[in-house]
Formats: sequence, structure tokens, C-alpha cells
Amino acid sequence: MVRSVTQFPEPGPETADPAVLFARYLDFYRETVIRKVSALSEPERRRTRLPSGWTPLALLFHLACMERRWLVWGFLGEQVADPWPDSQGSPDQPWRVPEDMTLDAIVSMMRGVGARTSAVLGEEPLDRQAPPGPRFTGEPATLAWICFHVLQEYARHAGHLDIAVELAGGPLGE
Repeated sequence: MVRSVTQFPEPGPETADPAVLFARYLDFYRETVIRKVSALSEPERRRTRLPSGWTPLALLFHLACMERRWLVWGFLGEQVADPWPDSQGSPDQPWRVPEDMTLDAIVSMMRGVGARTSAVLGEEPLDRQAPPGPRFTGEPATLAWICFHVLQEYARHAGHLDIAVELAGGPLGE
């Protein structure tokens, strides 16, 4: 289910709580990238128009996996069977999406991880550090640092999707 811009507008300037701002901006960008990819036909979602080879659907899958890596595997320290399914098991490989994976499955994964992120932001202080583990081999990151990283990933890739969707003949970015 694609949600409209009015359901997830950009957070207003009255919000001062950093954890609330992170949660609201992450919701906003999550729904923005879902809306952008959903605007394309299924063939265009899986078609690349770029030399790097990524497709809009693979980028959406990458974002869902990225947030899971940083929050669930990294910050919460939970086991994740395959932390890099978007890049063939290695962070150095190009993004891909399994042929049998649907837009609905990716959206469900993304919103599920987003719900976990929002819950963590409602319960944990931003200065809490992630536990040492496979995600953080050196100094563990704070929740605030992780949120900044995840937010900039969403924002940057939303811009990439603007271009990919326009090249595919879809609607212009908002």
C-alpha cells in the first residue's frame, strides 16, 4: 500500500526533540522512496538506466537492508542471518534484488524495520552506544550517529530515485 504525501509530510519546524525529529524524518523519507518506486511500472522498477547497473527496486531493497544493518544488527546487536542480502553477501558487491522479491515484500520489510527504529527512538537515549559486535569492530557508534547516517542514506538515495524515475518517464520528484 502506497501512502500519500499528506499521510507522511515533512516534519514541521515546531518539533525540537531530536529523537522525534529522527523518527519523523525517517518515516518521511521511507515513504518518499516507496512512493517514488511505486510510481513506476514493474518492468521499469527492475530496469537500470545507469552504468552502475542498479535498478529502482534494488535501491529500495538496499535501503531496507541498510536500515536493518544499522539498527537491528548494529545498534540492537541482534543476529541477522544475512546482513548483506542486497549486495550478494558482501558490502563491496553491486546492489541486487532477488527476481522473486516483490515491491510489496520490500515495502513490508522496510516498514517493519522502520517500526523497530521508531520504537528504539522512543525508548533509548541518543547517546547510548551500540554493543561491540560484527557491525562495529572499533569504537561502537551512538544511536544519534547511527540515525544521522541512516537519514543521510535515505535523503541521498531519494535524490538518486528522482533522477531514475524521471529517466524512466515517471513523475518528477517532489
